[in-house]
Amino acid sequence: MLDHLKAIPPDPILGIITAFSKDTNPRKIDLGIGVYRDENGDTPLLRCVVEAEKQLMSCQTTKTYLGPAGVTGFNSAISRLAFGTGSEALAEGRIRTVHTPGGTGALRVAADLVKAANPAGTVWASDPTWPNHLAIFPAAGLAMESYPYFDRVNSSLRFEDMMDALSQRRPGDTVLFHACCHNPCGVSPDENQWVAITDLAAEKGFLPLIDMAYQGFERGLEEDNFAVREFTRKCPEVIVTTSCSKNFAVYRDRAGAISIVAGTQQKADDVESVINALTRKNYSMAPAHAPAVVDIILHSEELSSLWREEVAGMRNRINGLRATLVEKIRESGVPRDFSFLQRQSGMFSFLGLSVEQVQRLREEFSIYTVDSARANIASFNSGNLDYFVAALRTVLTN
Repeated sequence: MLDHLKAIPPDPILGIITAFSKDTNPRKIDLGIGVYRDENGDTPLLRCVVEAEKQLMSCQTTKTYLGPAGVTGFNSAISRLAFGTGSEALAEGRIRTVHTPGGTGALRVAADLVKAANPAGTVWASDPTWPNHLAIFPAAGLAMESYPYFDRVNSSLRFEDMMDALSQRRPGDTVLFHACCHNPCGVSPDENQWVAITDLAAEKGFLPLIDMAYQGFERGLEEDNFAVREFTRKCPEVIVTTSCSKNFAVYRDRAGAISIVAGTQQKADDVESVINALTRKNYSMAPAHAPAVVDIILHSEELSSLWREEVAGMRNRINGLRATLVEKIRESGVPRDFSFLQRQSGMFSFLGLSVEQVQRLREEFSIYTVDSARANIASFNSGNLDYFVAALRTVLTN
């Protein structure tokens, strides 16, 4: 039977990892992989995570299975982090959070949940969106469509076009939003625009599904959940997926969560039971280590304070890199305005290069991005910025 299967081309990001690892150029730069890097090019363990792991190892007495919902302390802490301690829906018991294997696991559970609730439903995602979104939801048997989002000419938000498209959505539709730090374009609505979007969602009755993979990397941990809280305040039903990969830097330990907001406490219980049945058929039980670490951090005043400090450090470094990159490009005489990079946020932005220019960067300078020219800004540092800017100038002028 397996003889009939054909090889599938590797994911573009995975292909870049392979090509980069084989490249012998000592000046090579990987702008593709979506992980935070520090000034030394490393993805470090956060100090709060190291300390929490020590505490966990000193008191852990078993590796037995958890219940279907996972680490309960993690779930309650993530609920408060996402929705706020003053959330009315949280106080009314209308929110349920279940920990999952990473944010991707949360998205797949969300897809299965939407499929169970409305088998003929359609999920609408921004154009562009994280490429894996376009695989996860169809894999669950859901139809997908896109709504206008990114203006590639001006590197800005197509707000009016987006609102026109969303005004045509109806009950039964699910609309996927990025809470902050849009991946891949780095462009987010401002607070006034979020207010208008959430008002429209309440009016039209579609189901908001908010993917919050980078909380704390745009403006701040509280500021970055503005959209989540507006949707929750106005809409009777909301799904939120969260990831701890970036803001806790526990990437390969896979910690994420799905949260649902329901109209009543009883309905929240009903939906949680459906989620538990879905996960049982999928991965059965979620991993415990990283959620247990996050649980310790978020329930320790000292470690929580350290974590917030470390998240702010990562965010400020990325924002500083954006400003420095824009200034160096301007000073180099590159015949194009890249000031949009400083107006965007998070780890990712499109550089606005053609496929041919991306290939030249790769072949002539060992600078690796995917063909869309999405760049991970966190991969820059003081040792490679000048080299990148010189290569960019060559590609754009010769």
